[in-house]
Amino acid sequence: MLAQIESGRSVPSIKVLCKIAKGLKVSVAAFLEHRAFEGVAVLSASQSKRLVSASGAFVSRALFPFDVARQSEFYELRLSPLGEDVSEGHGPGVQENLVVSQGVLEISVNDARYLLSTGDSILFYADQPHRYRNPADSEAVAYLVVTYPERLD
Repeated sequence: MLAQIESGRSVPSIKVLCKIAKGLKVSVAAFLEHRAFEGVAVLSASQSKRLVSASGAFVSRALFPFDVARQSEFYELRLSPLGEDVSEGHGPGVQENLVVSQGVLEISVNDARYLLSTGDSILFYADQPHRYRNPADSEAVAYLVVTYPERLD
């Protein structure tokens, strides 16, 4: 049956698809999802999408293929000494999870401020105003995961 399905000579019923999924220990959804790439994607640093603030003090580098919509995104953030970046907020339910890998960062969410040092992390709803600020005289580097709420289309 698997050979017939693979060669396009047979279309499995839902019942057969469920049995195959169970045998392979995956969900049925794994057979139905559209994959943007075939298992592995390597991004060279020189080809990564970079977003730079008008002042040049804030640089965000996408650590994922930027051309396909996804539920989560992974970024490297670099803030120059005393640099900052302000966001009015993203869509409803968007979360940001950030870890500082070098230096210190002050994260403001609405009116609350949080000072993070190397190794510290923060998780917050980014659908509200927030700001990244480097209060030090050396570059700060952080890694950020942005998660969008699951759409129920």
